[in-house]
Amino acid sequence: MCLLLGAPGVGKTLLVKRLQRLCSRDGRGDLGDPPPTRPTVGTNLTDIMAPRKITIRELGGCMGPIWSSYCGNCHSLVFMMDASNPTQLSASCVQLLGLLSAEQLANTSVLILFNKIDLPCYMTTEEIQSLIRLPDIIACAKQNITIAEISAYKGTGLARVLRWLQERHRTSS
Repeated sequence: MCLLLGAPGVGKTLLVKRLQRLCSRDGRGDLGDPPPTRPTVGTNLTDIMAPRKITIRELGGCMGPIWSSYCGNCHSLVFMMDASNPTQLSASCVQLLGLLSAEQLANTSVLILFNKIDLPCYMTTEEIQSLIRLPDIIACAKQNITIAEISAYKGTGLARVLRWLQERHRTSS
């Protein structure tokens, strides 16, 4: 199970739908127009075949206070941040710190995604890392943390996300 978390509106549902599409096209070709999405209320379970089945549990951003109760059966964690919303980044950082300190996630691989790099006002990875002191967070974390810039809307960086998921779930069922 992969847990997908992030603040409301960061693009979690779109990411899952685009990954499904990427898998169905064997990772080749145009992803087409972005599918419509709605805010997630509660939780969504989605299976992607990459080529082994990976179940992604997406939790709505408004469920932040109870995210930790879903961490027990988690093999990997994908945490999304909106690279175009600097005012939301500090709140996202606080949520991330809470997750990284959760005992259930001590041995979990973590992928931090900076989404919405297709927007003209996005912050670069370097700017975000500096703003939230991400190198310090990574140095203190027990988890293996990877970071990546993506655009779930345009599909930029999604092949890398898929490879990361495949590597982390190679031996899981």
